[in-house]
Amino acid sequence: MIPIRDDVPRSSTPYITYFLLAANVLVFLFELSLGGRSRAAFIYQFGIVPLRIDQGIFGHAPLDAAFVSIFTSMFLHASWLHLIANMWVLWIFGDNIEDQLGHFPYLIFYVTCGLGAAVLHILFNQGSSIPSVGASGAIAGVMGAYFLLYPAARVLTLVPFFFVFFVWLPAWIVLGYWFVVQFLSGAATSITQTTGGGGVAFWAHVGGFVAGAGLIRLFPSRKPGFFYNR
Repeated sequence: MIPIRDDVPRSSTPYITYFLLAANVLVFLFELSLGGRSRAAFIYQFGIVPLRIDQGIFGHAPLDAAFVSIFTSMFLHASWLHLIANMWVLWIFGDNIEDQLGHFPYLIFYVTCGLGAAVLHILFNQGSSIPSVGASGAIAGVMGAYFLLYPAARVLTLVPFFFVFFVWLPAWIVLGYWFVVQFLSGAATSITQTTGGGGVAFWAHVGGFVAGAGLIRLFPSRKPGFFYNR
């Protein structure tokens, strides 16, 4: 299921969402300008490498550089498809969470969800030297918050089932389905994974979603008592 747009109105301009969209695109364009080995080295340096985190914790590598990569990895992407998919979801759901929290608190919330996503990814990939990049962990946190705040919101969704069609679905179905798929995929990957190759960081998605759902009630809202219902 691919979300196209939602029907939740907003009462403010989502400046931070615009900033995040622009920052991710600009960083990706910089990545492309490097090319070849330079880009691979850049991604390895600024992406999350669980082995480097382990080495930093145990004093075998600089700890500050290892933890800075947890933040910088949120602005790196592996391909145009990776970037567009993430930015599309952020565009759909981010504005309403920013509207709910306010600009600066939303930025803190976004980054904190990204950190939560990184922690779970590292825990399930200890010793891996494969760099992980992407904003999807932080964006999953936005999705987790949206799941709790706007469960009855309607999301226009593209559903490929024998043939492609569009349907308005409740947000709790769209986002709940996505979360279940990520969790099951992460569990399957943990059972079958080997030491080779990369792939989708499913546990980062799970960690970000759970962090967002858990944190959203802790952040002060600009709309006390707000609850969206149809």
